[in-house]
Amino acid sequence: MVSSKWFAFAAAAVLLVSLAESVRAAEEFPFGTEMSLETAPQPGSKRIPNLEIGDNGEVVLELWCKGGKGQFSVAGNTVIFMPGQMQDRACPPAKAQADDDLVAALSETASWKRQGTLVSFIGPKTLRFRINTN
Repeated sequence: MVSSKWFAFAAAAVLLVSLAESVRAAEEFPFGTEMSLETAPQPGSKRIPNLEIGDNGEVVLELWCKGGKGQFSVAGNTVIFMPGQMQDRACPPAKAQADDDLVAALSETASWKRQGTLVSFIGPKTLRFRINTN
């Protein structure tokens, strides 16, 4: 017969392991996730820029108008973003400029920080993205 003390100990151990995994996951770079920029949509649009980051750091970007690919390289809290070719989708000048500015800001990031579902890319301008959980 299993004592209730042993059962309580086992349940506590499982809970601690689960919490440790959650904390570790909350501190790791969000490979294999999709995230959206924390910003308001541009006038006349509901679109918000997002990044889909693959397991090896490959990135698919969908911005206000343009789209493209890139690559994240991560070592500890250091990050380098290398943009690839962006698709010009006959964007209005203001949206094209906003897209170019966002790609430039991502390219200038030097470090990153994660707090739960919020990921900050830190450089001359800090960009905050929220991991999509749906």
